[in-house]
Amino acid sequence: MTGRLKDRSGFALVLTLVVTALMVAVVVEMIHQVYVDVSLSRGFRDGQQASILAESGVTGGARLLQRALSNRAYTSLSDKWAEPIKLDDEVGTVVITISEDSAKINLNDLVYENGQYQDFTLAALKRLGRRLKLPEELWGSLADWLDSDDLPRSGGVESSYYRSLKPGYDAHDGKLATITELSLVRGITPELFGKLQPFVTIWSELPLASSKININTAPKEVLAALDDGIDDRMAESIMERRRLTPFKSTGELSQVSGLNPGAVSRLSGSSSISVKGNLFRIIAVARVKDAARTVEAVVRLGGSAPEYLTWLEY
Repeated sequence: MTGRLKDRSGFALVLTLVVTALMVAVVVEMIHQVYVDVSLSRGFRDGQQASILAESGVTGGARLLQRALSNRAYTSLSDKWAEPIKLDDEVGTVVITISEDSAKINLNDLVYENGQYQDFTLAALKRLGRRLKLPEELWGSLADWLDSDDLPRSGGVESSYYRSLKPGYDAHDGKLATITELSLVRGITPELFGKLQPFVTIWSELPLASSKININTAPKEVLAALDDGIDDRMAESIMERRRLTPFKSTGELSQVSGLNPGAVSRLSGSSSISVKGNLFRIIAVARVKDAARTVEAVVRLGGSAPEYLTWLEY
């Protein structure tokens, strides 16, 4: 009898320990779930705040640009907008960086509406391509992607080629809508796209008008692509001159020491260069605690309000 009581007492003790352990496990799981839910809620809230902060950084940056440049005859890398701006408040931080798309070669200017090559852009892209070691056939393929006909030109291909791919698709037969669309053009591999992207744009300063390249902000690679008479040394001389004194007019190229006179003459009288741009790329990176959001936009200035050409959040 005593043995049975001991067995029952032992069983009850074990059962009590098991039940207690289960209860502790349930409580711990509930606490963990509450913690996860609260963390997710806070993370979502922080992400939303970071998103709003990044959006404000872009729109605020565009308004500041509009105000600062409205009465300026030129834009240059010596301007305040060319330096990163960091803002802090009680919510988080935002870092705004601005660059000028007017400093790049416009791919959509490669052909006119009638499909004929635009000589200046074709020549500039060829020079840039040789520097970057890109195959020259790329420009024929790009021209066929942009023009509205279905007749392949030298070095180019039309929809019949793209339809043969898996999956197949048609040539755009129109202007590039995004810069990443370039990767659909025959011959543009991810590697070549990465080489080309820093020096090209798809936007013009005015709708339905050819672009001008701002010699005050263009990188060396683009400056050297402007004319056959400009080599690396001359491009560096232009950059040194504008660092000390930004160009107020294209005619001031003649003041650059050692610059090829023929190049000066051709460029000074060209409608393809300028000393002021109105296309800007604004990137705002916002952080709220552990959450981060980035908004990137291309804006066109010149009207009563900034015109947003692209808007991307990631």
